[in-house]
Amino acid sequence: MRRREFIGLLSGATAAWPLGALAQQRDRPRRIGVLMGFAETDEVWQTYLRVFRERLRDFGWTDGQNVKFEYRFAGESAERTQLAAAELASGRPDVLFVSTNPAVSALLRETHTIPIVFTWVSDSVGSGYVSSLAHPGSNVTGFHNFEPAVGGKWLGVLKQVAPQVRRVGVVHVPEIAANVAFIRVADATSKSLGMTVSALGVRDAADIDRVLTDFAREPNGGLIVTPSPLTATKRDVIIAAAAKLKLPAVYSFRFYVASGGLVSYGIDQLETVREAASYVDRILRGANPADLPVQLPTKFSLVVNLKTAKELGLTIPESLLLFADEVIE
Repeated sequence: MRRREFIGLLSGATAAWPLGALAQQRDRPRRIGVLMGFAETDEVWQTYLRVFRERLRDFGWTDGQNVKFEYRFAGESAERTQLAAAELASGRPDVLFVSTNPAVSALLRETHTIPIVFTWVSDSVGSGYVSSLAHPGSNVTGFHNFEPAVGGKWLGVLKQVAPQVRRVGVVHVPEIAANVAFIRVADATSKSLGMTVSALGVRDAADIDRVLTDFAREPNGGLIVTPSPLTATKRDVIIAAAAKLKLPAVYSFRFYVASGGLVSYGIDQLETVREAASYVDRILRGANPADLPVQLPTKFSLVVNLKTAKELGLTIPESLLLFADEVIE
């Protein structure tokens, strides 16, 4: 279901949690557990959380007054993510706000009753988090980054910015089902573009340089870097390796390009987190997450880094620059 389609549904379609339990909770500050699959020191995610808190304040929830936050930053470590999920779930917060597929998976191993609102997640049905987008049917709902079809879009963008690329390596974490779905779509699209697709699985920072170096041994290569805690947290490592190996790369979010990546095609994640705050507000007021439809993105932005293009010896077509939402020079 598209985000703009659900506004009319919310006024009457969501079922409330038991009224007695809700009444008992009104006299105490509500508690929000936050699980982020990123580093606490990363400015991108501090901004993300600041916008989340500001939007909740617009709804009347003020930190330290009628709401309290408990944060966990797990980075790319699966072990830390599971430990953080267990700690947050054991505290029985009123709602859990979570980012990344691995973080949702970890929380669902700990609880099927505490409401969970996600962002920075793709293919929630294919990942087994919800039964359908329109009717999640469980304690989980939220806002998607991408659907699998974007794998073909990323491939098309790479073809436009680097026409010489014939071999495309998709950098991904194999355990993330959504990453694998992106590869399937990219592979299905590749023949029509005169390209071949290879899955470049990475599980830690040590894998990145080795895997990319091996891939770059043959000419005419380029990359698609899929979203994950690892690729976001270690983006500087990936961007540096791509530059050293002269591999044009397409990324999923603007912050990669702001850090020196070539081009990104993706959503405005700050808009998404503002919308997610509205679901957290509704749940704190009694809505049932099983009745709040999962929302798909409706707008995508293209961002190009001209400095990086010049360093790679690429001339970006004028038509693409005119189409771009932002050009970084």
